[in-house]
Amino acid sequence: MEGSEEKSGAIKNSGRFKTICVFCGSRSGYKPAFSDAALELGKELVERKINLVYGGGSAGLMGLISQIVFDGGCHVLGVIPKALLPHEISGETIGEVKTVADMHQRKSEMAKHADAFIALPGGYGTMEELLEMIAWSQLGIHEKPVGLLNVDGYYNSLLALFDKGVEEGFIENSARKIVVSAETPSELIRKMEEYAPIHHRIAPIKSWEVDQLLEPASGKSSGLRQHVKF
Repeated sequence: MEGSEEKSGAIKNSGRFKTICVFCGSRSGYKPAFSDAALELGKELVERKINLVYGGGSAGLMGLISQIVFDGGCHVLGVIPKALLPHEISGETIGEVKTVADMHQRKSEMAKHADAFIALPGGYGTMEELLEMIAWSQLGIHEKPVGLLNVDGYYNSLLALFDKGVEEGFIENSARKIVVSAETPSELIRKMEEYAPIHHRIAPIKSWEVDQLLEPASGKSSGLRQHVKF
């Protein structure tokens, strides 16, 4: 009975986060440290009974973290555009897979189901997803923690670029603190649990609207624009 509850995602969680969205590569990278970090993060989520939302692929770091979280009894939701199905899923799918129309809807669906975001090492897609969640926080679309797992210094240059943006007057110092970074999963989640936004939000959450298309799948299309709470 207990095992069936875990597979359904019904296990108890007393922490701040019930579900975390993880952005990561559909490749494993050249260093074993990247795969090790994905497995370690997956184990940390299981230990804390945190469910996973991710990009839906079964290859690379995506496949590693999704498999370990699923095997650990937590719920796994993969969100993937139809066009990427033959490229990012090899063999059996892991957990629940939701197919969407495009990349924009993918990010919106992932954001709606998550209480926080973590980026593992990855390529352009991972970085784009990370940066969009940072920008959404700055704009006031959400107030969820955005974490960056800086494995073996992979994101040192990106963090330095953010600092350069502050130095040159393009990023407010308070907005720079949107990004929470750490070298280990346990430290990162701890820092994310302590996160509280201090930056100026450009517009209040309630003023942001998206199309009915981006409402949860259970909603019925009315052709109207509605507020979506992140």
